[in-house]
Amino acid sequence: MADPSAQASLQPRPQQTQPSGTAGSSAMPGSANCDPARPGLSQQQRASQKKAQVRAFPRAKKLEKLGVFSACKANDSCKCNGWKNPHPPTATRMDLQQQAASLSEPCRSCGHALADHVSHLENVSEEEINRLLGMVVDVENLFMSVHKEEDTDTKQVYFYLFKLLRKCILQMSQPIVEGSLGSPPFEKPNIEQGVLNFVQYKFSHLAPKERQTMFELSKMFLLCLNYWKLETPTQFRQRSQKDDGTAYKVDYTRWLCYCHVPQSNDSLPRYETTQVFGRSLLKSIFTVTRRQLLEKFRVEKDKLLPEKRTLILTHFPKFLSMLEEEIYGENSPIWEADFTMPASEGAQLGHPTVISPAAVSSTPSFNKSVSCSSSLGAMSLDTAASEPKTVSLPGPLGEKRKLPEALTLEDAKRIRVMGDIPMELVNEVMMTITDPAAMLGPETSLLSANAARDETARLEERRGIIEFHVIGNSLSQKSNKKILMWLVGLQNVFSHQLPRMPKEYITRLVFDPKHKTLALIKDGRGYGTHLMNHLKEYHIKHSILYFLTYADEYAIGYFKKQGFSKDIKVPKSRYLGYIKDYEGATLMECELNPRIPYTELSHIIKRQKEIIKKLIERKQSQIRKVYPGLTCFKEGVRQIPVESIPGIRETGWKPSGKEKCKELKDPDLLYNMLKNLLAQIKTHPDAWPFMEPVKKAEAPDYYEIIRFPIDLKTMTERLKNRYYVTKKLFIADLQRIITNCREYNPPDSEYCKCANTLEKFFYFKLKESGLIDK
Repeated sequence: MADPSAQASLQPRPQQTQPSGTAGSSAMPGSANCDPARPGLSQQQRASQKKAQVRAFPRAKKLEKLGVFSACKANDSCKCNGWKNPHPPTATRMDLQQQAASLSEPCRSCGHALADHVSHLENVSEEEINRLLGMVVDVENLFMSVHKEEDTDTKQVYFYLFKLLRKCILQMSQPIVEGSLGSPPFEKPNIEQGVLNFVQYKFSHLAPKERQTMFELSKMFLLCLNYWKLETPTQFRQRSQKDDGTAYKVDYTRWLCYCHVPQSNDSLPRYETTQVFGRSLLKSIFTVTRRQLLEKFRVEKDKLLPEKRTLILTHFPKFLSMLEEEIYGENSPIWEADFTMPASEGAQLGHPTVISPAAVSSTPSFNKSVSCSSSLGAMSLDTAASEPKTVSLPGPLGEKRKLPEALTLEDAKRIRVMGDIPMELVNEVMMTITDPAAMLGPETSLLSANAARDETARLEERRGIIEFHVIGNSLSQKSNKKILMWLVGLQNVFSHQLPRMPKEYITRLVFDPKHKTLALIKDGRGYGTHLMNHLKEYHIKHSILYFLTYADEYAIGYFKKQGFSKDIKVPKSRYLGYIKDYEGATLMECELNPRIPYTELSHIIKRQKEIIKKLIERKQSQIRKVYPGLTCFKEGVRQIPVESIPGIRETGWKPSGKEKCKELKDPDLLYNMLKNLLAQIKTHPDAWPFMEPVKKAEAPDYYEIIRFPIDLKTMTERLKNRYYVTKKLFIADLQRIITNCREYNPPDSEYCKCANTLEKFFYFKLKESGLIDK
């Protein structure tokens, strides 16, 4: 039998209801892979139904069907290879309409009876008969495919598989593809493992919910790939003129024989494309497959489920773009057989830019918090994005935040706050904490995990395992060989992590004498949080107290953890022209506090928590009554007046003179004022979108985006239950209605317009009633 690898690869022609290069119905919501002969039914489903019908035949009818593919055994001289009905039916559905032929019925070709053709099946089990009948149906399907297929190479491969199954029916054997194709799997790691490595490599730093979103996108991509129709070798050669397509033709033939044809012809052993092929096939098909896949989703977006539409149309393109970099990047680690994630935070996305006054022109101006899997960690360039999203800021940006006159930076760190715990008491409590690692309370493990992300790096720095250096090139001083070696190493790190960025650009940036880079020097991995903390302390020493960065959607979570906020306090006039505006990215700011030692911050917080716990234990031993915990914070309230905390006065706390006049003493008077105000708000003509809770059927993803929903109906119930013991709680809920609306809806939407009008109205009423200062 001919070797299928010597034949042309197979490309089944597209069905009339589905364009070429699309996935089957199970690969994508709303897609159709229908047989034109029977609309709405896939080729696989049609084959399954046909096999079920055939296997339901009576025994005599089954033998007749198998006799067509069975050689005559009347004598050794008869060369007939299949019984032929002397009375061929004229009906289209002959299997269903014609009665079974008698075993004595002669063959139209050799004249011997049907019994002579099926004598070897006399004692064969029903299970084996049904297996052979399944192959018969597949042979018939392949026979039709051979005649319908227009592509010559494809036709030959169909014909090879047709002959293979026919031979197996004659010999009652299992089908095995012979020749030089080899056996699955053909490459390791396979596509599935590579894609899962990619998710871990690029998104392990995200919050669990966002990381799960990336995992769902990877599963969707793998599912689509398992049902995708690949282009023929001829089409591949036309598209890739530099490649003769030999390697692709072999992979294509393997895909056809082991993955694609067995989907609708289950007599052949079937394997998932993503489990038997690896990077080489993905390199060959990714570009065209990505384009076709996104186009299909765009065309069929109305068929997608509402909750999936945003995920697919917004996040999926970005996911595929990042995956493309790892597929075609020369040194991507996700394809290594022993790939493991380093125990660091992984490379993050985004680019902090330092706002630097003219007086400190040599300070870092293009900095990035990264963890590079190399001998050099650095804060200078993004390790994942395809191009830089910030530019240097060497010029003035306006006034720096000034410290009070006659106050040094060291003095600022020692400023005392009214109400601070006396140092004598703090020292006394610290003497009782004998275990430095001890943390009290059930929530401490959570705090420790979040607050001490840089714990390992801090300890290694103390032991001298890692070092931090701010380095840069100099044209005025004698070159330092070690610094030049580090600069070359940084250049290699950035070129490796950003293969699409022009190397000339990287070289110019790294060796620019006005540019400096904070580098972590170690034989191993880098540490993002600790590197960022050193960057902050470096700029505090130079009286630079603001960072700006453009962060894409995958980096926002990381920069929030590092103290960045979307609330930009620096006037736009001070940085306009110094930082490039990027569409689809979010500008974030970090204001540095000169009183905070950032590299020791997590350790300090841990110690503070220990002290507070001990102080609480002491006070609780003196107070007998225990009040229930506060529940308002779980419902989204950010802050409440201290005096509203149950039992606070019993501890000895007393409000200051200013605070005594802020709240109404009579709870009934407060209740009546809030009730009257809420009634006026509910009757406002622009209050209609906020009257009741948002229905999930109308906005399926609302409660995934809005963490603390609130509405006027809920506020009315809270008011009746005397929830609003202070005016601040009431105002906080009102403001949250507006904030939630702006967070979920576009700024120019009708809902946001209503929110803006209603906000002005209720603040006017609050002032009018004396609940807030005019």
